[in-house]
Amino acid sequence: MSKIIAIANQKGGVGKTTSAINLAASLAALDYKTLLVDADSQSNATSGIGVDPVSAGRGLYDCMINGEKVSELVIKTDIDNLYLLPSNIDLVGAELELQNLDNREQRMKAALLEVKDDYDFILIDCSPSLGVITTNALTAADSVIIPIQCEYFALEGLGKLLNTVKIIQMRLNTELQVEGMLLTMYDLRIRLANQVVEEVKSHFPQMVFETIIPRNIKLSESPSFGMPVLAYDADSKGAVSYLNLAKEIIQKNGLSIPKIK
Repeated sequence: MSKIIAIANQKGGVGKTTSAINLAASLAALDYKTLLVDADSQSNATSGIGVDPVSAGRGLYDCMINGEKVSELVIKTDIDNLYLLPSNIDLVGAELELQNLDNREQRMKAALLEVKDDYDFILIDCSPSLGVITTNALTAADSVIIPIQCEYFALEGLGKLLNTVKIIQMRLNTELQVEGMLLTMYDLRIRLANQVVEEVKSHFPQMVFETIIPRNIKLSESPSFGMPVLAYDADSKGAVSYLNLAKEIIQKNGLSIPKIK
């Protein structure tokens, strides 16, 4: 089995890139060959995994705009089983350039098709927008994970995102599914956080992951060291939570969970 999962929410600051990096690392730690695709011009997934976006050179932009092969631009990270298709500032211009290209919503899908069977999982870290790059990611994906922060206005904009998913299901990708909604930045001590959890679960039963990602200092620190939290502090609550999320996704897809090496 090979599965492409987009991680998307047009709201910023919901833990999207953090989730992409750490879920990818956790799947890799569980012996599943994983490709992390950085589809955000800010390149935070690239730098957060320990790769300098400038020195990385070519990346997703070159695959989508210039037709270069993904297999030739993928970078092996310091984590076993974890690979990266980097992003850089060039991706900013892709939104405009794609407007003039044929099959503009299908460019990422076409690029990833070349390598899809080479990986067990491909995770796409989307930008905080519903522009053409995110549309490309959702068109290429088999499913989407929607991070939702356990804070005020948590559901703001969620309807718009779900409507976008429905439009893409109708027009561009009939196979697209919602893998699940992921509650992030949870603080047990705050009553509002608990209220948000209950509200999201009541609005979207059966769609919310059992795993909830807590606020965790190690999780916040690890990107500045260019590593996922599992490599930075494997015993931290953040690392354990993303490992549990990876196991939940593996089981949901009918796969087996090996022991961590």
